[in-house]
Formats: sequence, C-alpha cells, structure tokens
Amino acid sequence: MERESEPKRLNHTKIWGLTLLSTLLLIFSFPDFDLWFLAWIAFVPLLLAIAQQPRWRGAFLLGWFTGSVFFYATCYWLSYSIIHYGRLSTWLAYAAVIPGAVVLGLFPGLFAAIQARLIRVWGYKALVAAPFMWVALEWARLSVTGQLWNAIGYSQAFHPSLIQIARWGGVYAVGFLIVTVNAAIVFALVSRTSKAVVVSGLILALVGLSLTISRLSFKVREDPVSFQGKPVLVVALQPNVPMDFDKTEQQLAELFNLHLKESEEALAKAGAAGPVRLVIWPESPMNFAYGTDPDLRAQLARFTRQNHTALLFNSQEAAPNDGVYNSALLINEAGQLVAQYDKIRLMPFGEYVPLPTWLPGANRIRGLVGGFASGSEYTLMSVGTARVGTFICIESAYPWIARAFAGEGADVLVNISNDGYLGPTAVMRQHLANTIFRAVENGRPVLRVTNTGITAFIDRRGEVRDATTGFQNAVRVWSVEPTIFGQTFYTRHGDLFVAICGILSIAMVALSLKERV
Repeated sequence: MERESEPKRLNHTKIWGLTLLSTLLLIFSFPDFDLWFLAWIAFVPLLLAIAQQPRWRGAFLLGWFTGSVFFYATCYWLSYSIIHYGRLSTWLAYAAVIPGAVVLGLFPGLFAAIQARLIRVWGYKALVAAPFMWVALEWARLSVTGQLWNAIGYSQAFHPSLIQIARWGGVYAVGFLIVTVNAAIVFALVSRTSKAVVVSGLILALVGLSLTISRLSFKVREDPVSFQGKPVLVVALQPNVPMDFDKTEQQLAELFNLHLKESEEALAKAGAAGPVRLVIWPESPMNFAYGTDPDLRAQLARFTRQNHTALLFNSQEAAPNDGVYNSALLINEAGQLVAQYDKIRLMPFGEYVPLPTWLPGANRIRGLVGGFASGSEYTLMSVGTARVGTFICIESAYPWIARAFAGEGADVLVNISNDGYLGPTAVMRQHLANTIFRAVENGRPVLRVTNTGITAFIDRRGEVRDATTGFQNAVRVWSVEPTIFGQTFYTRHGDLFVAICGILSIAMVALSLKERV
C-alpha cells in the first residue's frame, strides 16, 4: 500500500518565494490584468508553502502577507480620490491605503493558519477543507468589514460559462470551485502517490462536471413567462460629468441642458419603438435636489410630458433629522414623482465616515466627505408592466441588495453608478464584475448606467453587451422585454451554500483542536 511521502522540506527563502508567487498570480488574475485563468492555480504555491510550515504562526504570516499585498495591489485606486480631492501628496495617499489592506489581509492569514493546523493534525488529506474554509472566511470578511470586494470568484466575471453556478451559491460557489481545483493539484503534488493523483483527477473532473451542468441547466425551472405588455425602450445616458466639486451655476446649467438634449435626441432617433419609454440618468456629481428645487421639478415635468417618457435619475432628498438621502427617483410620463428608492448601503469615506466623533481628525474628514442617511426600504418601480429594482453605485457589491429586489418581484434590475471620483483605474471593470454576478445570481438582466463608465446591458446569463468606454460621453438605447423569470435558488435561499461551508469549517476546526500534535 502506498503511503503519503513527506516532501523534502523547503528552506525559508523558498517558502517565501512560493508565497510571493501566489500573491502575484492572484493579482494578475483580476482586472485590469485580466489573466483570469491564473486564479485556478494561484493558490497552489501558497498551499505548498503552508504545507511546509509546522507552526500556525508561520503560516499565518504567509497568508497575511499574501492577502495584504493582494488587496493593496488590486485596490490601489482608492488613493486616486485622496490625491485629487483630498489634496494629499501622492506618497501619503498611497500610504493611506495600507491600513485597510493589512486589515483585509487578516482573513487570508487566518485561512493559512487554520489550514496549517489541519494539515498538521490530519495530514495532506486536510486539504479538502481549503475551499470550505476560504469561502467561509470571505463571508466572514463581508460580515466583519462590510467588504467583499475582489472575492476570488469575481476574477471569472467576464466568462459566463464559468459563473453559472452562482445561481445556486452566489459568487462564493465560483470561489469554492477555484480553491477546490488548487487544493486538488496540491494534494497530488505533496502526496506523490498514484492514489492521490487518481483522487485529484476525480475532483477536477467533478469541478468540470459542475461547471458543465450549471451551464447546460440554465433554462431549467427558469423559463420566462412574458407579460401582455409592450417592450420598454430604454435610453441610458453616460454624460461624463466632470468630477470637480466647484462647478459654477452656468456650468451646471450647461450640463443639465446636455442631459436633456442628448436624451431627447436619442428618443427621437429611436422613434416610437414602443409606447413605454424610459430615460435613465446615472448617479453623478450634478447634485440634483428634486424635492427642494421647484425649477428642476418644472423642467423635468416638462421634459417627460413633451417626450412621452418616464425618467429615472439620481437626487439628494431630505431625510429625517435634517439628513440627506442618496436617492433614485422615478418620474412618469405625466411629470409626476411616482417612486423613490433611498440608498441603503453607503460608501465608507465617500458618503459617510465610519469613525467615532472623538477620534482626532474625524470631523475634518466629515467636512470633506459629508454624511448621508441610510434608507431602509427596497422600493420597486413600475415602468409600464415592467417591475424595476434600482440599486445605487457600491450597492452592487452587496449580494443581498439585488437579491432582495429580485425576491420582491423585480424582473429587471438597474444599477446607476458613478466611479468617476476613482479615475480611469481598474475599479471600473472590478465594479462591473460585481454587477455581472448580481445578474447571474438572480437570473435577471441588469441595466448598468454610469456617469463615466462602464455603462452596459448585462443579460441574466452575465453576458455584457453594448459596453461603453470610460470617461467618454455616450448614449445607449436598449429594448427591454417586460418579462418575469422563475426565481433562482440563490434568490430563494440566499447564502445557504456559504453558511453550510461556514458550519463545516467551524466543525473541522473544533475537531482539530481536540487532537494533540
């Protein structure tokens, strides 16, 4: 009978070399590098290094390093707004990103420490725990820090055939398969037995089968049932409003007139393709205040009536206790406000400052950032017979928000966004990757309308169509069928899959602690 043979121990330098290699592979698998296929082998060097660490503390440092450098390198764009709007020096701005990356890096560090412990207790067969542990800790990262940005599954966002399993387990399910492939490869490499190779081969085959079944079963239990209504003609405006905060009244008037002019031209060019028409303007620095600006209300009422169109746009609306909501408003063809959605999940250090008032400098940051109030209602909007769920900007990064709209009965989702304050950086495609998963998870098309890009139509399979380029003025015209689809497993049950992974992970850790090694 073949036994696991102990691989030759690597020296300290080689262990850290493997760790650095994993870090680079993970970074390159995300936009804007887009070497997505590297994710399927990116954990191999790190897991090999962990297997060489007899102590959990050493393994923790390896994972912490990988996570911290990965998050810093893929989220470097946070420095853009600090430099351009916070007026800090470039060096200080880049340094300011370090603490957040170090905190987020704790979760890969914990993954590495636990995995090292499990291997020490149960040998290399403990690698089976890796995918469960990784996605459970991604879930924990979202729960603890409020951030799921660049979860490993997002690296595959632009390849629909690889992400259909998200309809059952969300982005976590894709990440689970990625880590499973990595763990299977490592198991074959470190065990070095024919049995291990066969087992690893079977695991890889099961992953391939899972991807195939999820792709082929796309229509199962989700066949569309069309309403009796007409298609909705959608005009999506990407106005490319400049991000400088000090615009004169004349500049604001010119920009507003540009919104009206380009919307009218697009409607006229499209003709009477359908009796239901909807113009969508993005979240932007125009700072519309519909509720307190009678002139704006009059102009928008005139625009919608004359053009026989509904209008969905972003506005700052009054909240209790003299607060302000970041809202999406819908005006109907008669020029009347018929629906308002108030943004629920706010952008930290963009729309609020998550710091206690007693902390030195907190009030100064609030003066720069400002403070918005959070909404609480998932308000559906009706356009003809179509039911629309609208979420704003960073809310696309929180799976439960799109899921809540789909669960309430939305048959189309709209994401209005503005990434302009983060510049022409990788954030644009990373943000789009989040939105793609919201379409697949819920089996709903998403209309993404942005100020500076990327504006796109995302079908319910996650295929991106008609995408704009960044920082260009653009208009897109789409026809949207008022269609309802059966709910996906993910819409019905949410994060059940990753919750099970979390329970199993806790159980494995608890069992390992009973063993003395």
